[in-house]
Amino acid sequence: MDLKEAIYSRRAVREFTSQPVDEDALRQLIDAAIQAPSAVNQQPWLFTVVRDKALLACISREAKAHMLKTSAAALASHHFQSILENPDFDIFYHAPALVVISAPEGPWVVEDCALAAENLMLAACAAGLGTCWIGFAQGWLGTSEGKSSLKLFGTTMPVAPIIVGHPKTAAAPVPRKAAKIDWIS
Repeated sequence: MDLKEAIYSRRAVREFTSQPVDEDALRQLIDAAIQAPSAVNQQPWLFTVVRDKALLACISREAKAHMLKTSAAALASHHFQSILENPDFDIFYHAPALVVISAPEGPWVVEDCALAAENLMLAACAAGLGTCWIGFAQGWLGTSEGKSSLKLFGTTMPVAPIIVGHPKTAAAPVPRKAAKIDWIS
């Protein structure tokens, strides 16, 4: 798959087969991620790969409870509140792997990790794998308990929790709005 095809066909995937993603495939995705640019070429990222189903389930439960306690968006949205209160809802959609991209606190680390995340997601698409950035996980993973669950210490902060797996079906194209462009000449 060429780059343009990956860019135009990459979609958030939320339904996966039970087939695990092997370590070599995950290493290839991470290798693509570290090719991303970073501010002052610091390359600050750290990749934590979670494939332990019990830990994934624990993080899902804790993240849902944390969102319900702390997120105005979750409380303001009936939809979010109902899914977060559902004990059967897995924020990771039963994906076989979670890759969390983290970095020590500092200027531009969020941007650096986001660039690495996009590379990882495009590489996954090109390899026939599905991904989704799980925003529901971010708040709790940033707590001391969340960081501890990922074995992150000190000022290292989790930025991009991305699930990876084999999609059950191809994601349908999503219509895009026309770009809003202001030309200043």
